[in-house]
Amino acid sequence: MSRNKISLKRMISAALAAGLALTMTVTAFADEPYTAYNYDYWDDAIPSQSAYRVEKTVTGADMGLDRLSDPSDPLYISDDAPAKLSDAKDLFYDQDNDTFWVCDSGNNRILRLDTDLKVTGCYTGFTGSTEISVGEDGRSTFLNPNGIYVKKSIFDDKLYVYIADTDNSRAVKCTVESGTEMTLVQEYTKPDTKLYDSETFNPSKILADKAENIYVVCKSVNTGSVQFNKDGEFQGFYGANRVEVTAAVIAQKLWRKIASNEQISAMTRNVPVEYANFDIDADGFIYTVTEAANTTTDAVKKLNPAGYNIWDNAVGDEYSFGDVDSEYDSTTNKTYKCRLTDICVSDNGTINVLDYENGRVFQYDKLCNLLCIFGTKNSTSDQAGSFLGPNAIEARGNEVYILDGTKNDITVYTETTFGNVVHRAVLLYDEGRYSDARADWEEVIKRDGGYAMAYVGLGKACLNDGEYMKALDYFKTAYDQDDYDKAFKYAREEWLRDNFTVIMVVIIVLIALLIVKAVLKKKGIKLIKRKKKEGN
Repeated sequence: MSRNKISLKRMISAALAAGLALTMTVTAFADEPYTAYNYDYWDDAIPSQSAYRVEKTVTGADMGLDRLSDPSDPLYISDDAPAKLSDAKDLFYDQDNDTFWVCDSGNNRILRLDTDLKVTGCYTGFTGSTEISVGEDGRSTFLNPNGIYVKKSIFDDKLYVYIADTDNSRAVKCTVESGTEMTLVQEYTKPDTKLYDSETFNPSKILADKAENIYVVCKSVNTGSVQFNKDGEFQGFYGANRVEVTAAVIAQKLWRKIASNEQISAMTRNVPVEYANFDIDADGFIYTVTEAANTTTDAVKKLNPAGYNIWDNAVGDEYSFGDVDSEYDSTTNKTYKCRLTDICVSDNGTINVLDYENGRVFQYDKLCNLLCIFGTKNSTSDQAGSFLGPNAIEARGNEVYILDGTKNDITVYTETTFGNVVHRAVLLYDEGRYSDARADWEEVIKRDGGYAMAYVGLGKACLNDGEYMKALDYFKTAYDQDDYDKAFKYAREEWLRDNFTVIMVVIIVLIALLIVKAVLKKKGIKLIKRKKKEGN
């Protein structure tokens, strides 16, 4: 097939898929400030059904932060306690207690919220033994806290709050005593060892594993997260990114082999980019994101306990995250690339990645299949669902929460009917229950005929149910070559099995004919020879 024919086929297929999806999604787009889309086989963006819609946007007033300045309220902090968020940097959902925690960084405080996002606690510091930021009342106060993680201990069943107290150059582990009081359990400061060669210790994000080892992302530390054990002892670095391989990096590596010492010392060092954020799933795997706008290496990683990336493209697997191409904005005459600023793994394994640059959420299943894209960044609109400075993402079931540090609010997304069907199908698909997911995938295609993963799911369901010819059609539609080859193999074996008797009869008849032909040919030769002798 010629290149022109392939291109024409590609254009027609994309146009048909886009047209079908567009007719199905006009209503869904009406209330949202963004156009939902997905990617086809050729990595072209095509319109898609919206899997999420904006449920509400919650401000400080909606949270009831005015309670903090009411002397009669149990949550009273001070007469001038701000009633709105300020440059909030992090958001965390505590599944065990069904509560949310916010790093209200500009106000130097930690907020605790219930499931309606109403304030139930406010913490400006803690009591306990420390020499940093101690006030007249003996309490050590927070200074621009950037990261928070909350976990119930498997050792003593206590709830511990881990805070990256950025401008105090420390991380802390505290217990909650009331709606306004915390007590220090452990403090983590700059490691006193030659292994830690950075001059500063400015924690920005923090988390803890089941063994209560602490992992801290520090600004200007590019050798991985700083790891401490349960007792606060420095353990080393965990999960460093690799150096981005570019033509300049390769050229410099080659040049170093022949350059003098003076030339080498003058060269720019190629170092890995530090990651911006991380999360940990129920199985203890840590997921990281790298915010640098120009990076593709290790943009998103899944680390095993040894710190190695399970999603390693170097071994031949194909993993990609965020938008495929840069986006050009004609109004600003700028080209925007993804800056993946936060990652959240929900309790059902769904992976949500937040793009700061474009205000989008890219949602994947546990196998890294892209499920949906939603959200947008809009500096000229206050419409719900558009962001100015999306800093953090969290999930509660299939609900998604976005913390905007510029608009100072939290946006809550809930599933649409389409999103609910997709999530049901994906959950069964990831468990290998392809036949059980069949009805849901059929419903997905009814709502969005361009949803490629649905055709793969239906193909695997047909393969599982022995409907190999149907499976071939579905895999062909999805351009899934590997599964198509597998289905073709089974279809061929089935055809041979079903037609074995006929095939054997045909073979026997052909052999008999060949034998007869050979006998007749031999007799004919003898007859000719006899006639020749008689003629002589």
